[in-house]
Amino acid sequence: MGRMDDEGLSRILAAARAKGPALRWTVIGAGNGGLAMAGHLGLMGFPVQLYNRSDERLAGVRWHGGVRVDGEARGFGPVELATSDMTEALLGADVVMVATPSTAHRSLAALMAPCLADGQLVVLNPGRTGGALEFRKVLIDAGAPGRPLLAEAQTFIYASRATSRFEAHIFKIKNGLALAALPSWRTPEALGILEAAFPQFKAGGTVLATSMENIGAVFHPALTLLNAGWIESTGGDFEYYLGGITPSIARVLERIDEERLAVARALGVRSLSAREWLYLSYDSSGRDLHEAILNTDAYRGIKAPPAIDHRYVTEDVPMSLVPISSLGTMLGAPTPTIDMVIELAHLLLGTDFRASGRTVESLGLAGLSVQDIHRIATETGL
Repeated sequence: MGRMDDEGLSRILAAARAKGPALRWTVIGAGNGGLAMAGHLGLMGFPVQLYNRSDERLAGVRWHGGVRVDGEARGFGPVELATSDMTEALLGADVVMVATPSTAHRSLAALMAPCLADGQLVVLNPGRTGGALEFRKVLIDAGAPGRPLLAEAQTFIYASRATSRFEAHIFKIKNGLALAALPSWRTPEALGILEAAFPQFKAGGTVLATSMENIGAVFHPALTLLNAGWIESTGGDFEYYLGGITPSIARVLERIDEERLAVARALGVRSLSAREWLYLSYDSSGRDLHEAILNTDAYRGIKAPPAIDHRYVTEDVPMSLVPISSLGTMLGAPTPTIDMVIELAHLLLGTDFRASGRTVESLGLAGLSVQDIHRIATETGL
């Protein structure tokens, strides 16, 4: 695939800077994050299209004509189109916000490949570990005719939950979060497009940096698995973060964080620690990770998952921990605690997450030098 169509991108950038109704958004996914994002965008006055693979999940949005949001943003956000047809969903869109679990990225990239147009901005919210790189490889392998601009967020902009098929509660909109385009020299243009709706996005270096700042890898899998007994006996009827994280569990999370940071260093990337991220995202501070999490008001009221067979494990192990482990193996940065959590997930759920997860092979990085990997992230793109 060649370089992006500059005229198409300039048109979208001009529309974004006008901050008017010219900027059309498509949100991919009608779950916890997608409903919140579609509703919030509609509430802000943007034309919104919503895609979901399962059409039945869209019935409520169609019936009511949009999404009702409450919490930090309140009101009714109109949705012009709710569809399970990807061609229809992408037609005319300037910005495509992918708000699905990252386990769907590979199949979505294949489904979107023939439909994407020159100059469209596609943002993975978030990419988890290696999302934009995986998306790029699928588009290239599929021979996609369009030349979109790919970008990934370091995390999801909302702490949110769907409360019905057409309603979402936004607990918190993050103060700021990193975003990087692929290639990174296009990041200012991506931010210029997104700022009309989301000024919270800030330049995040490269997609290597946003991938390695995947804090969900630290907070979700081990916390869920180490609370397996409590989750299974109560159906998750306790506060996930504020009740589930004890000093001993926090020490495991700190070790996972240390290994993540070591792999990032081996990759030549400066990454925020989990404690630094909590402070920047939520103004949370503490003497250690346990105290910082307990001081995070945005986590109050968030319940634990109802079972351990949940995306905190089924997504974050293969799409977050497995690629960190794979990169660590290739780069000579051991990840024993991360590997232990991967194996514990395998044992408790009976699923080989290494077989289905992202690896240096599926990201198109196998055998490459650190210099070559950085060249893809900074210069090459699609």
